[in-house]
Amino acid sequence: MGKAIKKIVIVGGGSAGWITAGSLAAEHCVDAASSIEVILIESPEVNSIGVGEGTWPSMRNTLEKIGIDEKEFLQQCDASFKQGSKFIGWTTGDDTDSYYHPFMTPDGYGHIDLHAAWQANHSEQAFGDAVNIQSHVCQAGLAPKQLATPSYAAVTNYGYHLDAKKFASLLHKHCTQKLNVQHIVDHMDGIISADNGDINAISTKEHGHIAGDLFIDCTGSASLLLGKHFNIGFINKQHILFNDSALAVQVPYPDQVNPINSATLSTAQSAGWIWDIGLQTRRGVGYTYSSQYISDAEAEKSLRQYLINSVGEEQANLLKPKKLIFEPGHREKFWHKNCVAIGMSAGFLEPLEASALAMVELSSTMVSEELPVTRAHMDIIAKRFNERFNYRWQRIIDFLKLHYILSKRTDSHYWRDNQQPNSISEELQELIKLWQYQPPSRYDFVQNEEVFPSASYQYVLYGMGFETEQRANPRKFEANPLAEKTIAETQKKIDKYLTGLPTNRELLNKLKEK
Repeated sequence: MGKAIKKIVIVGGGSAGWITAGSLAAEHCVDAASSIEVILIESPEVNSIGVGEGTWPSMRNTLEKIGIDEKEFLQQCDASFKQGSKFIGWTTGDDTDSYYHPFMTPDGYGHIDLHAAWQANHSEQAFGDAVNIQSHVCQAGLAPKQLATPSYAAVTNYGYHLDAKKFASLLHKHCTQKLNVQHIVDHMDGIISADNGDINAISTKEHGHIAGDLFIDCTGSASLLLGKHFNIGFINKQHILFNDSALAVQVPYPDQVNPINSATLSTAQSAGWIWDIGLQTRRGVGYTYSSQYISDAEAEKSLRQYLINSVGEEQANLLKPKKLIFEPGHREKFWHKNCVAIGMSAGFLEPLEASALAMVELSSTMVSEELPVTRAHMDIIAKRFNERFNYRWQRIIDFLKLHYILSKRTDSHYWRDNQQPNSISEELQELIKLWQYQPPSRYDFVQNEEVFPSASYQYVLYGMGFETEQRANPRKFEANPLAEKTIAETQKKIDKYLTGLPTNRELLNKLKEK
């Protein structure tokens, strides 16, 4: 138990495996003689889905820490800038039904009650539009910064849209060539256990036994180490989050001057929603839905109609969607003995709000920053890791469910059933009651590094027409004239940003030339 943790074996590549490898290697300087050793074992037959993914702004910190140049990342991964999500048709399904969940926190948030000022004097305007410039920037298709803005710096907060397959390829190249991560392409054909029940080594077809001190399971939904070897149970959450299927397709732009969306478009359908992600050379579009409420054929018909409306019937009929199946939920725990699961091996819920890569970042960061010194130390870290990530999974589940229960749509069983109390956690039901009397605040979510801050809950709540009662006797916090002044200043900034920022396409083209 006193043996030093020196050799880390990651099983599985993809975004999860290579982000983890990069985080560990960059943090612990694997080129030094006294450092740790990082090995990634990857099957030659496992292919990335490559449907296009969205990230949170945290990805900028991750890439910079790993040492990847932003310009190279943008070029190699067909990436573009993402500044939030636009939800279309989620509340009523009417033609005018849309709102933004931007990445920027409103000016003054946490110090003044912007909601009270908005409700009293600006409710004719959407909440996000009144308290934040970013929805206006997104609607205009603008970039989050100017050409002169340094790499990873921002005028408005941003993450990325990217090609997941190309992203994994860039990470692989960087990790092996610049961070000394050892890459083994081979089939895993067994797991060798130690006397205490730990994993002692991974057995491979061509490279024999590969021993290690800590094993990281990045084998996707198969969860070959944590799930299959250690039999850590899976907690299915489909009674809360109904979606379990997706049809995904890559949509080329008619030409390379087409605008690139600044936000992920999420358009509600009768049994789910369609995502639309704009990359540099194409769009990633897909319908995620519940197989309990719609057939694959009906889902494909809805997706194809969406594509027809977007690119025309001739091109839409040439596109062949790829069927994906997933089970929404997560493992009972994520670190057991000397094995920790990261990525889909730990769990997956659904594409809404792009939490998958963010959880990979959070997991790999905690493993790297709290890397155990000895095996005895590992048990303490594992307990802390499990507590932290169990909490995070529950918060994500509740936040995603919030989008569904606030809907006023009654046009299908899917939307009506999503609003039934038996599909809503007790914690979320209690928060909804609380928010009838006071807006979401820092007192509702008390951990550091909350996956979704209270500002995000406000954007969704008030974007979907939720009403919080105003107090008969307002507190100074609520009646503060500074709130009205802040909203007024935000509105004055809009023209400045709309005229000062280039479009996404313009900035990305200029970065190619730079």
